[in-house]
Order: sequence, then C-alpha cells, then structure tokens
Amino acid sequence: MNASASDSKDIVLAFSGGLDTSFCVPWLKERGWAVHTVFADTGGVGADERAAIEARAAELGVTSHVTIDGGPAIWDGFVKPFVQAGEAYQGQYPLLVSDRYLIVDAALARARDLGTNAIAHGCTGMGNDQVRFDLAVKASPHPTCSGWRIVAPIREIQKEHTQTRAYEQAYLEERGFGVQTRQKSYTINENLLGVTLSGGEIDRWEAPGEGARGWCAPRSAWPVEPLQVRLRFVGGEAVALDGEEVPGAQLLARLNTMFAPYGVGRGIYTGDTTIGLKGRIVYEAPGLTALLAAHRALEEAVLSKQQNRYKPEVGRKWVELVYEGFYHDPLKTDLEAFLASSQRMVNGEVMLETRGGRVDAVAVRSPHILNASGATYAQSADWGVAEAEGFIKLFGMSSTLWAEINKP
Repeated sequence: MNASASDSKDIVLAFSGGLDTSFCVPWLKERGWAVHTVFADTGGVGADERAAIEARAAELGVTSHVTIDGGPAIWDGFVKPFVQAGEAYQGQYPLLVSDRYLIVDAALARARDLGTNAIAHGCTGMGNDQVRFDLAVKASPHPTCSGWRIVAPIREIQKEHTQTRAYEQAYLEERGFGVQTRQKSYTINENLLGVTLSGGEIDRWEAPGEGARGWCAPRSAWPVEPLQVRLRFVGGEAVALDGEEVPGAQLLARLNTMFAPYGVGRGIYTGDTTIGLKGRIVYEAPGLTALLAAHRALEEAVLSKQQNRYKPEVGRKWVELVYEGFYHDPLKTDLEAFLASSQRMVNGEVMLETRGGRVDAVAVRSPHILNASGATYAQSADWGVAEAEGFIKLFGMSSTLWAEINKP
C-alpha cells in the first residue's frame, strides 16, 4: 500500500445489514470515516433480502455499497475441500461461518479499487470471527496485501460497555435507525452453508425457543413421503443432482431447499473456541449434511483400508486450521494436496434418502468399488479353512504369545 492509501479516510466495511454491522456505519462515520460497504453474497439470502441489505446501507448513509456474488468462491474455496476432508469440527460442527474468508477477499478487493488500506468488520472481541477476519487480512496471499489497517468497532466499545448488544441497539435507536425484532434476541448468521444462531436462551444453556429456528422445519411439519436424491461425484466433487449437471453453489442451494423441510442437518453444539471460551450455538446445514453423507458412503466403498483409516486424521487437521483462522497457512495447502490425491477414484453415484431428521446413503454405484470377484463378506469366499486359520494365527500372533507367556 502506498502513502496515499494510508492517508485515505475511506474505509471498507464487510456488511451484512445485521445489528453489529449496522452499528458500525454510524460509529465509523462519527469518527470521520467515509464508509464503503461490501456485501459478499455467499448464499442463504434471496433477491428481496439482498435488496433489503442494500436499502439498509443507504438508510445508514454509507458513501457507497456493492454486492458481490460469492457463491462460486465459497464452493471452490471451502465446500469442495471440506466435503473431501469429510470431518466436522470436534466431530459435530460443519464450519458454517467459513464464508468469512471469502468476505475478506471481497473487502480487500474493494479497498484496492478505492485506493485505501482501511478495513472494518463487525466482529466482537469474544468470538472466533475476529481471529478469522484479522488473520485472513494479515496472511492474504495477494501480492499487494501489506500494511492494512483493521478497525473493529464492536471490539472498541467492549472496553466501556459489557452489554454490547444492548448498547448497539440503543445507539442505533437514538439515531433514528430501527432494529429488527429477531436481531434483538439472537445473533444470526446465514449463508449458502447454513444457519447459525446464538444469544438469548442459547447462551444461557437453556432449551432453544421457537424463534431460534432458521431453515429446518420442526418435526410436526415434516413431509409424510420420503425424499430420495441422486448425487454424482467426479474426483470427489459433486457435479450432478438427479441426473442434471449443476454448478456447485447451485447444487448446494438446491440440496438446502430439498432437505430443510425434513429437518435434516439441525443440531445444538457446544465447542471449544479459538480464544478459549465455550461457544454454544444452534446450527442448521441441510445441504452440507446431505453432501457429507453421500461422499462418505462413496469413499468407504472405493478407498483402500489404509486410506480410510488415515484420511480422517488429515481431515480433522484441515478443519482445525480453517476453524481457527489459518485459512492461508501453508499447511492447509499441503493437506489439500493429499486430499486431492485421495479423491482420484472417488467417482460414482449415491442415492440418498430421508424420512426426516437424518439422511442415509441407501445405494452406491461406482466402477471403483473394491469388490473381490470370488468373495462376499460373511456370505462366500474362494479360500479354504486352512488359509483362514493360517491368517488368523499370524495376524494375532503377538496377542496370543503374550497370553501364553504371561499366564498366571
């Protein structure tokens, strides 16, 4: 960044139209900044909501606002390697806020266009997103990414106000800006990957109320008829839905629409956050849950025994890096090289079925399934008794010797 960029009073704010980023606009303006908002549309919103976000930015008095289509980037940059990794954080959470990295990319691109080095975000000082956002800025691989100034208004007000959400609401209302009712109760994140909700009774370790619901229908509203869906994979990437080739981001959006009415992918999760606190959220990820189920079923059939045993270790490390903000760490790139190699034979079609609440891979077809031509597990074999007994003798020799030598 040159000296003029450092002197600029233009600042780019990653904007969603929610409580936190809405608060950031007047707060920044009152400190002399010309605020340029960027909404990176990473899915989860329709045309009406996109228009509402643009209207909110205008209502708050921003200098400029742009909307970026982040769907293809989030598929290639997160969904594809995440599904191939096949692991959730701490065995449960499907990293639904990983669009943050693509949002940072969009904000940095806008800042370069404006000739400024100032970036702002609405992350709190209590959560993980501040780490993801700041590290994604500082470690961005773009050759001009250096000397960035990061402004985090919510972190700033925490120095003086412990009840930040209440303060933000009052601050906006005093300046004539309304606050949506649901925003007063919950922090809601929604994108192509799914929905997360925190705040209110969720933070109090109580049962989530009816308002703590995003896309997934409650049990009473599940359809009576089961849903069946066919997914085709090439090189470990989903490329077709029910026989129709569909771009990745559109495919995931369709899966969300199809499986959400059946309540698939909803859970309550308590995890160890990057900064050391316990984090409790309600999450909903119908499409990702379906993708993971199909991909795992295909992998189990076509990978070798040793691949299936070792690969989860790589997947868990990849997930930890992304969760904790190390999206641009070289180890992540190294792990993705392994994952890509492991997917060479992950080609085929999987039939998924749900009757509500869960999804199962009920059929798998692939030319690479590791079938033995003369044997079927627990049914038939083309070897004899002597061969089986010899295998068992050698395979268990260490344990057998220990038992014989150390008899009481």
